Amino acid sequence: MKAVIATRYGAPEVLEIQEVARPVPQANEVLVKVYATTVTSGDSRVRSFNVPRSVWLPARLTLGLTKPRKAIPGMVIAGEVETVGQQVTKFKPGDQVYAYDITKLNAYAEYACIAEDKALALKPSNTSYEEATALPFGGVTALYFLKKGNIRSGQRVLIYGASGSVGAAAVQLAKHFGAQVTAVCSTANVEWVKALGADRVLDYTREDFARSGETYDIIFDTVGKTVLADCVRVLREGGTYLQAVSGPAQMIQMRRASMQSGKTFIGGTAYPTTEALETLRGLAEAGKIRPVIDRCYPLEHIVEAHRYVDQGHKKGDVVVAMGHQVSR
Repeated sequence: MKAVIATRYGAPEVLEIQEVARPVPQANEVLVKVYATTVTSGDSRVRSFNVPRSVWLPARLTLGLTKPRKAIPGMVIAGEVETVGQQVTKFKPGDQVYAYDITKLNAYAEYACIAEDKALALKPSNTSYEEATALPFGGVTALYFLKKGNIRSGQRVLIYGASGSVGAAAVQLAKHFGAQVTAVCSTANVEWVKALGADRVLDYTREDFARSGETYDIIFDTVGKTVLADCVRVLREGGTYLQAVSGPAQMIQMRRASMQSGKTFIGGTAYPTTEALETLRGLAEAGKIRPVIDRCYPLEHIVEAHRYVDQGHKKGDVVVAMGHQVSR
């Protein structure tokens, strides 16, 4: 089968397409014929080893000392179950599924194995395989943090970085939960973010949300670019700050801000679960959230796809189609 191999850390050109053996599922795994995957910001960081200095050594030990330990990159797949291991009970050949795993999933390949107890679920019935892959990365992360923030109907919520994968999902999910949503993005994406359902959209190049006179129950920074002091000032009493991109230094700063202000500051990592994928499937099938695809590339253009994601300006998700003939 064709697969993308990360030969070393570095620029997108370190990715090479090679012929490798098709994986064989273990007793608790399913083998998925992959129709689509995505290039996430996490994929980009792992490939380039773009991590904070404070976590350089533990990251090298985890990800690989001289090159990525996981030779075939990728975290998200959508496809069809080809075969199942002897102990698998939840899935059968022919099931249309999608999955998200940040550690072991080799997504950039024509076939991939994943354990049935990982974040694996039937894909939304009203989405294509390409659309299905545009849900997990942003959707799981946004859902995790908004629930951590105890989002409730009627709250005023600010989403910073609203045009990215996490931000686009957060806008839609916050509206689903009944919040009044203010979104922050660049000039080029203002009208696009309004179409996602935001009640108000601020162009950060022209207006500073921290000096607009508005206050919020929740501030969700999806890109790690807000200033904590500003956020403390515009958070309402008892308000919550959420940050989806937070290293050790940011976590220390948030802990200090929480102690000094009496407000809640939450960072960390959103780990994918089957429950989250099933929630997203239900919302997608009910029309409450829709996949957002910026661009779709064939597998042969994986380097170009990574170059585009590295620019940091994508809207929603960048999808990679494997080239299989879809049977239905």
